[in-house]
Amino acid sequence: MSELRFADGVRYRIEIPSVEGPGVMRAVLEEAERRNVPVRRVSQGSGVMMLTDAELTAMSELGRDHGVEVSLFLGPRGAWDTGGQSFATAAVGVTARGDAGVEQCLAEVRRGLAHGIRSFLVGDLGVLATLGRMRADGELPSNLVLKTSVLLPCTNGATAQALQDLGATTINVSTDLSVETLVEIRAACTAPLDVYVEAPDDQGGFVRHYDVPDLIRVAAPLYVKLGLRNAPNIYPSGLHLEDTAIRLGRERVRRAELVLRLVAERAPELVEGRGADAPPDLAIPG
Repeated sequence: MSELRFADGVRYRIEIPSVEGPGVMRAVLEEAERRNVPVRRVSQGSGVMMLTDAELTAMSELGRDHGVEVSLFLGPRGAWDTGGQSFATAAVGVTARGDAGVEQCLAEVRRGLAHGIRSFLVGDLGVLATLGRMRADGELPSNLVLKTSVLLPCTNGATAQALQDLGATTINVSTDLSVETLVEIRAACTAPLDVYVEAPDDQGGFVRHYDVPDLIRVAAPLYVKLGLRNAPNIYPSGLHLEDTAIRLGRERVRRAELVLRLVAERAPELVEGRGADAPPDLAIPG
């Protein structure tokens, strides 16, 4: 049983991924209100570079007005760059290629910060180390959230500790880990864990709704992350895919409602309210 909690005292928060712009975010917030689902974080996979200045500002303002953390992916990434390795293996899909790639990720962070974004999704180890060092040195805000990507897989406690030491604020774990392995990871770090309880097809397609009570018990504080099986990959997104992205976002909220109903039925002692506003990156002993 984990005794750690978020700074507002709750064990878990709901995260909706693949919220690819303000139109999708508005739909997700509307659906969350209608279904009484306390969404506390939305994340985006196409990257800062795929949003206009007006879209960045709109997402920042929506997050501020609704008490929702907005986490944007950094780019560019290996899978979109010149070169052929990404066609043979996904292992290089989110890497920053060369010093230029690292510098471009830093530029993405600075641009996001200028529009009020304080949370970024990091897929490259060197970029994480650089951003963590800059934050520690005061070159970046002390409240900057660095969220590791599921494509920078964490599968054991030693890796979790290393990621936290490099500056990770929250850690995405691999989608297929057992409860026992999550116990080991929680013992090795204090950072909140991002746990897919329904994974996209390209991350295994696992539907683990019935595992959620045990995941909360052993891995708190954690983000209960609702991906979507049997759904198209929409990265990089844009106006040509917005209607699809909106429908997928609404369905992810519906999936979250199903998970919360199951928690209430099978583990009523774990049911928690929306919680007070608090920094998203702090875990404290319960």
